[in-house]
Amino acid sequence: MFVDQARIFVKGGDGGNGIVAFRREKYVPMGGPSGGDGGRGANVILVADEGLKTLMDFKYRRHFKAERGAHGQGKNMHGAWGQDLRVKVPVGTVIKDDESGEVLADLLLQGQEAVVAKGGRGGRGNARFSSAINKAPSFSENGEPGEEKWIRLELKLLADVGLVGFPNAGKSTLISRVSAARPKIADYPFTTLVPNLGVVMTKERDTFVLADIPGLIEGAHQGLGLGHEFLRHIERTRVILFILDAAQTEGRDVVEDYRILYRELELHNPDLLKRPQLIVANKMDIPDARDNARRLESELGKTVHCISAVTGQGVEELMEKTYALLQAAPQEIPSGEEPVVRRFEEELPFKIDKVDGVFEVSGPRIEKLVVMTNFNSDEGLQRFQRTVIKMGLEEALKEHGIKEGDSVRIKDFEFEFTE
Repeated sequence: MFVDQARIFVKGGDGGNGIVAFRREKYVPMGGPSGGDGGRGANVILVADEGLKTLMDFKYRRHFKAERGAHGQGKNMHGAWGQDLRVKVPVGTVIKDDESGEVLADLLLQGQEAVVAKGGRGGRGNARFSSAINKAPSFSENGEPGEEKWIRLELKLLADVGLVGFPNAGKSTLISRVSAARPKIADYPFTTLVPNLGVVMTKERDTFVLADIPGLIEGAHQGLGLGHEFLRHIERTRVILFILDAAQTEGRDVVEDYRILYRELELHNPDLLKRPQLIVANKMDIPDARDNARRLESELGKTVHCISAVTGQGVEELMEKTYALLQAAPQEIPSGEEPVVRRFEEELPFKIDKVDGVFEVSGPRIEKLVVMTNFNSDEGLQRFQRTVIKMGLEEALKEHGIKEGDSVRIKDFEFEFTE
């Protein structure tokens, strides 16, 4: 089965916890702090692999969680880092954030990698907090949680030449004629529901990859007839062949067919029409096809290449012309995605909302601080209080009308406000 879209959940490993430990050393308070840091959590990394052709594997496994870092130990021994989780995807996979739709990465080359979920850093052991004021700290940090998100994978085929046409125009017959590909062929529309790739070899033994894109219909750019699913695969082809039913076996006019296909590509992505193109009139083995091909050429004012994919008439010459066009085409084709530009935006330390009488505080910085604080330690709690005051949380809560004894909730923790 060909699967070209998938939605998966990825989570980087949590950082290991730092620990509280002391050496036994003469004349040093409590022997001196020796708690090691926790190890960094592992990342989730997607790796492009030419051996994979579809996203089928993600149909059965949708959750990927990297291992956490090991906890710190005494004698200033730090925890081991988690081993990165590397997940293979086909070359040509576009990775998008599921919520925002932002493109995170576009894997075009064998072995190319993208970190999609970063592991959290390890918490610091008590040795890290030793200072001239506090030579024997009795608190440590918990590990930072790993990044987690839902992402969407979209596979765009990497082919040199794309065949574009209405259903039953003869695209599958053509690709089976010129390559070893054997797509399903029948005399009803939408026989081809997934793209097929074939390797074509010319008389000079040069090769290129041909993609049979499932048939398009009018309105494909709006998603009609699975248009979005099919048009996506054209975006990376360097040459486009319009395959037309010159015999008009489906009752459509061949000139109008071309104009509709041209318009659909233009509405989907105008850049597609800047690429080299050939207009191919198929089914020359059927009466009236040649007359229709002449009319097509006359009305468009463009060269039309006449073939019969069934008998092979004109096919070899078409492949030679296609290869020549390919040689003159740019080597690199843009992916069609807008470049991702990440601008720095100052991150607010927190946001306050009052819900059912409880002051709820949220924000990446304040939530990270809560998760990494060890509230079982008095010194850890005092450090947390000093940090939130420095962040301006106390003053902000007063501005929101908080009173003595009111509840403050940060993530899963609830505190009572006191002055």
